[in-house]
This record gives sequence, structure tokens and C-alpha cells, in this order.
Amino acid sequence: MTSPAARRPFNLDAIGSMLALAGSLPALTDALHCTSIRGTSVPGTAVVQAPPGTGKTTLVPPLLANLFGHAGRIVVTQPRRVAARAAARRLSALDGRGPADRVGYTVRGERHAGTGTRVEFVTPGILLHRLLADPGLEGTAAVVLDEVHERGLETDLLIGMLAELRQLRGDLAVVAMSATLDAPRFAALLGDPDDGTPAPVVDCPSVLHPLEVAWHPAPGLRLDDRGVAPAFLDHVAATAAEAHATALAADAAADGLVFVPGAKEVGRVAAALRTRVGPGVDVLELHGQVGAAEQDRAVSGRGPGDGPRIIVSTDLAESSLTVPGVRLVIDSGLTREPRRDAGRGMSGLVTVSCSRASADQRAGRAARQGPGKAVRCYSQQAYGASSAHVNPEINVADLTGAALTLACWGS
Repeated sequence: MTSPAARRPFNLDAIGSMLALAGSLPALTDALHCTSIRGTSVPGTAVVQAPPGTGKTTLVPPLLANLFGHAGRIVVTQPRRVAARAAARRLSALDGRGPADRVGYTVRGERHAGTGTRVEFVTPGILLHRLLADPGLEGTAAVVLDEVHERGLETDLLIGMLAELRQLRGDLAVVAMSATLDAPRFAALLGDPDDGTPAPVVDCPSVLHPLEVAWHPAPGLRLDDRGVAPAFLDHVAATAAEAHATALAADAAADGLVFVPGAKEVGRVAAALRTRVGPGVDVLELHGQVGAAEQDRAVSGRGPGDGPRIIVSTDLAESSLTVPGVRLVIDSGLTREPRRDAGRGMSGLVTVSCSRASADQRAGRAARQGPGKAVRCYSQQAYGASSAHVNPEINVADLTGAALTLACWGS
């Protein structure tokens, strides 16, 4: 049974202090209150379009809990486990209560949620399994799909399945959140199936501070026949060490964030950095294979008495997470994408150039909390030749599992 303390409204003024999205909450509230044919107010759908760091993940779930929480739990998807944990812990801290109380999370192999949990962060795979086991999502009042611009296969499936579910459960509110300018396509998917009216889009202005972008391409190739060229990774490490030393000379509070494509590259660049940085500089690694405690340490910012930090990360820190204190970004311009080899009948990850949208999001991480600098370890020509947006996973991945999921769903 939910306690009275758990049922009290979230203090959005306290939670949203200094967050840009706070000013857009009235518009989102209006967008989500639709009028039924009987003239009564029912939950609707909406798309929130706002850059990283504006407060989407922190403010939208408690707003929905205040609006619709009397009817059930608010479930929020995050594309990565570390992001789900970090989002739940941040909102819990701002709410003044611990995880698994009013705010909890569930990821593979780890659950911190109870009967009093009003907002629960989960990975898309967790919600997919729940939908298949309980197609009506009983006990859930609203679903928030975060980072839909990443076009992950499971999130794309969820958008379609939830759109179908809303035809049976008109009381289920659905909000999609995007960090890039592609909201209209999601608004069309979540719109009225009868007359084609798209879901309302709620915009939030960017809070990007002045950002300097520098180009420092390596003399050789970034990729060779074995993957990422070792010489290029050494170039990334040397560039990061030099740029961070320069940043520290101007601002002792400046931390660095280095983007490389995979866990192997994170380890190599981090090891090279530890031999190059000055005393007292902490080099941290952030990727999916790092333990939960190490991930939390990397994304939580400096603690009291901590020295300068450089976080070497995969695209984990591109949009799902805001790492406090980052004033410098070093970008390899590479990412990992799933590919299916039809000849061998196998799927795997391949290293490719990231899209321009991803590169811009990475660079923007340096200027979320103050003026920053981004150094791209590749040329402007390579940037211009990259695709404008990320290639949707559904276009390149093995769809066998997705087909089975849809067969179980009944589509």
C-alpha cells in the first residue's frame, strides 16, 4: 500500500530550479490534457524536443506523476542501464528521498523499485517484456520514451506498440522526448489514428553557452583493416592531454570528456592518458562493461576535495547523461553501429564515422554549464561527408528478434 508521503506531489519548483525546461512545463501540461468526445479531460500524447542538459529527464517524469500519478506509475525508458540508474538517483536526490521509494529503477539483473514507487526508470528491453506479459500495462498511467532520436530498435518497436495500445487504453499518456530536430516524425506516429492529427510538440530553447570548436586531425587514417588504428588512438590521447592541460591553466574546475567508439578503445586511450596527464588528474572510464559503482563515479561529477578529471567514454555520455563539470570535449568522430552480414547470417558491431548530429551533441557537452571547447580529432571535410543523422538501427540490424516480438504482440 502506498504511504501518504509517497503520494504527495513532487515539488517541481525545487526539482527544476535552474533547468531550462521548467518554463515549458505549462505548455506540456496543456498538450497532455485532451478533451474526449464526452467533453471530459483525458491523458494524451506529446513530443518534447529539447537539447541535452535542459532537464527533460529530470522534470517531465515528476510532472506526469503529479498530473496522472493517481492512476498508476510513470514508467520512463532510458536506452542504457547506466543512464537509467543515474536518472533515478538524480531525481531521488532532488526529491529528497532515496531510490526505491518514490523514484526507482529496473535494469537487467538489478531492481530498486517498490510498492510506493511512483516514477520508475527502465531500459527499453524491460518495458518490451512487460508489454508482452501484460499487453494492457495495468497499473501504468504514463510512459515516457526518452532519447527517441537515437532510433534504437527496441525504442522504435515501443513507439508502434504503445500507439496501438492507446487505441485500447485511451487513459494511457505517452510522451516521446528527442534531443534533435526530428520531433515531427515522432509526433505523426503518436498522433490521432482517426484523423491523422499529429501529437503536439513542446519545444525548449537551448541553453548552450559559448562553444569553441577546434579541428586537430591525425596525420594518418582513423580506421585500418583491423578497426580503429592504434596510432589514431594515441593521437586522441595526446590531443586530450594537451587540451586538458591548457583548459586547467585557464580554469582549475575544467574536466574533460573524450569520446571513442568502444570499450577496447576506452581502455587504450585511458591507459595512454594516465602516462601523459599531470599529477592529481584522475582518468575515468565509462562504458557498458564498467561496474555500476565506477559508472556512477564517472557521471556524478567531482566530490569534495577531488582533483581534475578526464572521462573517457563511448557514446554513453553523448545524450543520455550530463556529466557535471565538463568544459572540454575531445571527439574521435567514431561510433559503433550494428550491422548484419547477410552472407554469413551473422550480426555484429562495426566502427563508422558518427553522424553530424551526434558530433554536434558531443561538442555541446562542453558548454552545458558554462563556456566550453570541443576538439575534433578529424577534419572538417570528414565532418561534412558524414551523414546528417544517425542511421536507425532498424535499417541495419538483424530483425529476427524484432519479428518474434511483433509476432508475440500480434502485429
